[in-house]
Amino acid sequence: MWKPLTSLDLKGFCNFSAILAAFLCAAPVFGQEPSTSNLPILFDSRERLPKPDLSSLVRLRFLTSVDFPPFNFADQSGKLAGFHVDLVREICDELAIAEKCQIQAMPFGDLQDALAASQGDAVIAGIAVTPGLRERFAFSRPFLQLPARFARNLKTAPIKGATVASLAGRSVGVVRSTAHEAMLAAFFPAIKPVAFDSKDALLAALKEGKVDAVFADGLQLSFWVSSPAAEKCCALFDGPYLSQQFLGEGMTIMLRQQDAELTAAINHALATLSRNGRLQEIYLRYFPHGLY
Repeated sequence: MWKPLTSLDLKGFCNFSAILAAFLCAAPVFGQEPSTSNLPILFDSRERLPKPDLSSLVRLRFLTSVDFPPFNFADQSGKLAGFHVDLVREICDELAIAEKCQIQAMPFGDLQDALAASQGDAVIAGIAVTPGLRERFAFSRPFLQLPARFARNLKTAPIKGATVASLAGRSVGVVRSTAHEAMLAAFFPAIKPVAFDSKDALLAALKEGKVDAVFADGLQLSFWVSSPAAEKCCALFDGPYLSQQFLGEGMTIMLRQQDAELTAAINHALATLSRNGRLQEIYLRYFPHGLY
């Protein structure tokens, strides 16, 4: 039976209210038209992934957290919500095991140990795939990649052109010692990088016109430019830019290594949802103005 998160399950999540409030305040509010950008399909349309028989499965327990909006968060009634939660429901429906599916939230730092101890069967919480984790766990195929994006100041930095070439020689802010700083230097050597110590300092500099543009995580930038905090100062510019070398493999589901059949079943479901448009529907539900 599907197990929603109740308000009682939120004990110990002392920071979730602040995180959720920040997400809700960043939701687009300026009556912009929804994005028509499509979610990149990460599964080859010619590839046919087998659908294992899960009829003997007693239950499938997904583990997540409540501190990663809009992917996982507790809504105002205390129930678990988000992109990942809706995706789990679709996966279970596609595999015809909805009555056997459960989802439980716990602190992010406990997820790996809980999975290793068989307190759950799969983790869907935005855990980055690393070589060290691959030695301990299995991972599904990626279902979403988070791009890097530029954002420009519309008021103080008139830029001729609609591509990154028009930023040559201009000051572009980036957070110091991040993958985005390394990616900016590698991909765009003609740009003049200006490093900041934090995301807040970076966005403040863009808003005040101290830099012509910034280069950062597309998820955070997409919500910020449409939020009251930005005061209509800025907009996404060019892109998106994807790089496994700098940004990782993308969003996946983590499982135990011995659960090869379950991993294959989840890959089958993800491929089907990607091809039939249901994954796109979930994406637009939580990212109506697009990441790409």
